[in-house]
Amino acid sequence: MSKRSLTILTAICLGLIVAGASARVALGWGWWSNRELNRASDYVHDVMKLVHENYVAPDAVPYDRLRRDAVHGMVESLDPHSEFLEEKAFSGLDADLRGDFGGVGIHIELRDNRVLVIAPIAGTPAERAGIRRGDEIVAVDATEVSRDVGMDDMVQLLRGEPGTKVSLTLVRTGEKQRLVVPIIREIIKVDSVRSIQVLEGGIGYIQIAEFSERTSEDFLAALDHLWAKDVRALVIDLRNNPGGLLDAAVAVAEPFFQRDELIVYTEGRLSEDRVEYRAATEGEPLKLPVAVLINSGSASAAEVLAGALKDTHRAVIVGERSFGKGSVQTIFELKNGEGMRLTTARYYTPSGVTIHEKGIEPQIEVVMTPAEDEKISLQRQRDDLRDPAAFAERFGFEPIEDRQLQAALAALRGVIVLDGRAGAVPPALEDKR
Repeated sequence: MSKRSLTILTAICLGLIVAGASARVALGWGWWSNRELNRASDYVHDVMKLVHENYVAPDAVPYDRLRRDAVHGMVESLDPHSEFLEEKAFSGLDADLRGDFGGVGIHIELRDNRVLVIAPIAGTPAERAGIRRGDEIVAVDATEVSRDVGMDDMVQLLRGEPGTKVSLTLVRTGEKQRLVVPIIREIIKVDSVRSIQVLEGGIGYIQIAEFSERTSEDFLAALDHLWAKDVRALVIDLRNNPGGLLDAAVAVAEPFFQRDELIVYTEGRLSEDRVEYRAATEGEPLKLPVAVLINSGSASAAEVLAGALKDTHRAVIVGERSFGKGSVQTIFELKNGEGMRLTTARYYTPSGVTIHEKGIEPQIEVVMTPAEDEKISLQRQRDDLRDPAAFAERFGFEPIEDRQLQAALAALRGVIVLDGRAGAVPPALEDKR
């Protein structure tokens, strides 16, 4: 068995997003540990043999199937994020690493044996079909989602050839009847940094949809573009951002931190498992007022960024309490082309606060309903339709006020320094180009 040095910091999505980090496995705790392992292995061996030799339908219990089912149960009973990946699912990780994958475009989570939508990916079939955060998927086409469904099973059900149709049956809070939503699958190409604008009052705005391999480069380019337009403050929109690469989140935070300053750290079972992520930027950090927008769809790597900026008083956090996914998953490569995603650590903000199952609490709370969130998300996606009448004709509703964004802008206007800036490009950006 070999381990792949990859660490996931994301709510599970279709596809899966992983990040580079070092990993280590302790495979022995001395003779007593080996003794316990051998006894447990012998017991599982005996049970598998009994089932194989005595089950009424012998074709249903070949040893290979029993082995796979046993590993599924062993790993996936630990927590919602650990998972045994069979060959097809494991081989699909390469497309996920690139940020391109086929499917419907949703991030999901197993919680209390239910499959819940964390957030639809902006600009994908799922978002256009009206899938909302908090929706529960209870069936895919004619297949009911069982209580013991694994994430690998959901991946196989939801993925398919581009152009094929899949129907999702949903239970939605506040709705009495189940909703059946037909969706046409597409190749999902995620642009992680988008909607780069200068808003009224010289305030820059950047939306980060997820943290992928391209996020750091795209974010720095966006900052460079906004700085050239003399922005005096910045809004970073992380709403419905399910996470992604830890390294990408750290790289986005770096321009705001001094070199060697702690951004985030992870801790596992052993003291030597502590890994610190510190800023590598040369020169002075970027100094301007910053507001970060979050909601309950902001998870994992998005929480790393929001937590680091909040913890060090570099940004005001506006919106709703975030999702609270603060655990680290490592991908291990097994035999037979299979793999395993295993929770190996938790991450902590610079002051030592973990947000696992707690989330980041905003300093300015502005709660929006799922319906408002869906409309605002669509408005951000279609900022090309600026005429309210044309927008209403196209989508059936007039644009609504983004109350969270307005609260962030109001907070920033109160601290904007009006005496200008020195330099065309801050050193933090110059050195990162």
